[in-house]
Amino acid sequence: MDTGQKIEVLGRSAQYDLCGDACGTQASRARDDLGRWIYPAVLPDGKRINLLKILLTNACENDCYYCANRASRNFRRLSFTPEELAYAFDQMHRKGLVRGLFLSSGVCNAGRTMDRMIATVELVRRRYAFPGYVHLKILPGATFAHVERAVQLANRVSVNLEAPNPERLARIAPPKDFTAHLLQPLHWANHLIEEGKGKRVSVSQTTQFVVGASDETDRELLSTTARLYREVGLARVYFSAFQPIVDTPLEDHPPTPPLREHRLYQSDFLFRKYGFTFEDLIFDDSGNLPSEADPKLMWAQAHPECFPVEVNRASREELLRVPGIGPRSASRILKLRGKGKFCELSDLHKVGAVAKRAASFILLDGKRSPCQLGLWDSASACHP
Repeated sequence: MDTGQKIEVLGRSAQYDLCGDACGTQASRARDDLGRWIYPAVLPDGKRINLLKILLTNACENDCYYCANRASRNFRRLSFTPEELAYAFDQMHRKGLVRGLFLSSGVCNAGRTMDRMIATVELVRRRYAFPGYVHLKILPGATFAHVERAVQLANRVSVNLEAPNPERLARIAPPKDFTAHLLQPLHWANHLIEEGKGKRVSVSQTTQFVVGASDETDRELLSTTARLYREVGLARVYFSAFQPIVDTPLEDHPPTPPLREHRLYQSDFLFRKYGFTFEDLIFDDSGNLPSEADPKLMWAQAHPECFPVEVNRASREELLRVPGIGPRSASRILKLRGKGKFCELSDLHKVGAVAKRAASFILLDGKRSPCQLGLWDSASACHP
């Protein structure tokens, strides 16, 4: 099989591993005229670039119940040599098809596979002098030396936890040790990244959960997410809604609704951008985020004592608790209100706030908006 065909197959196999806000969906995937798989991704600095997102091999010794590449599944297995994949990436980069590399792999002996992945990136960096973005997956069971070299070579590293705790992981990936195989490399990477700050190019790390495969709750996922941000300095957590795959033990397990994934991402954004804590989140009796409203609105409904907020005097922290006001609009409010007062909903609209959503929670120069929405009213019911 030629290199182009391998890129086609192993690029398709990589679709289940998220690497950026735009990755992981059918809609995000693009092909060049050779049929090779290229994915748009959002980099840590917010820029969007096309990545070659690829597996070194789809052969795997693990038998995770949800995974398309599980050992017991009957399909054709392919592998690249480090030289073959590094050369293919260089050719695609020279043609302007891609500007970065996301490299993951199935696991055929974690140590040997990590050696080959690292050798691939070393060739990309040294032989082909590629200075750009590389995201390198750290496989379960990688050694400290592997993690150390990965941090030296890549702009971003990641370890997929898959589930929020050992008990849930045992339901979908029994051979994996949550603490030793997955959590420990995250701690190693965090130590190495912190140690290297100021000495080399900034490196970040992420993880990913498979949402719904192990019947975990949102409370479990977000409790672990909040702890990881505190303890291992994660840049991002990714949530991948479980979708059943034929010829796996979970092929009859119900798929996870996209709305659940969306609510998890909204909560994660509150952690990273709004100053919310895990204790601020509202869960239903089953331990999941309510589907009827986003987590920020649920918090506002549960804390009427915090509202209304006077837009012309509120701190940044208070503004960020108002539904419809985000980090950018809060910054613009703080900057502009020294030049004049915010008196109308249209003033909020001009700075990028969702004025209709904010109306029920604010005062404008001491006055409530003449257009007040109920907490569950449609935003389209009122116009600023």
